[in-house]
Amino acid sequence: MTTDVISPAQLAHFVLRTPRFEESIEWWKTVLGAVPRYQNEFLSFLTYDDEHHRLAILSVPHLNDDGRTSAGMEHVAFTYKDLDALLSTYVRLKDLGIEPVAPVNHGMTFSLYYADPDGNQVELQVDSMPPAEAETFMASDVFATNPIGVAFDPDDIVARRAAGESIESLLAYVPA
Repeated sequence: MTTDVISPAQLAHFVLRTPRFEESIEWWKTVLGAVPRYQNEFLSFLTYDDEHHRLAILSVPHLNDDGRTSAGMEHVAFTYKDLDALLSTYVRLKDLGIEPVAPVNHGMTFSLYYADPDGNQVELQVDSMPPAEAETFMASDVFATNPIGVAFDPDDIVARRAAGESIESLLAYVPA
């Protein structure tokens, strides 16, 4: 047996606890296009691909809201295959009244952050550059100056894409 570090092959799932069980299930189903693989009165296993579950939601009715003022996970992120898929998801969710709390061009990713009914944030993103280019970008002075990124208007991006602007142009990172 080796004592070398062996990294996981993939992220399997995450679990949320909530006092808003049904509302949370519906929100995550809507946002991810997820389907329940199993559900009872206190637990739901959801997936959007061939994994048995990518997300579990646990009903804990007595929980208090902390307003994001205690230690915990900041967000979880999901990558879409391309910008058109991300923009289509944005339009679909906006039409349902679900809007991002923060759209950010990070340089290496182009991201829309949403908040679920409990305020848990989810990042829906598309990679803006290949991994080697992303590593170089993250080692640059441009990234060091602003490692968070630049806000953008998703409606403007949707309109520009509909008008025929290229994906490369829309994903281009312009430092603030």
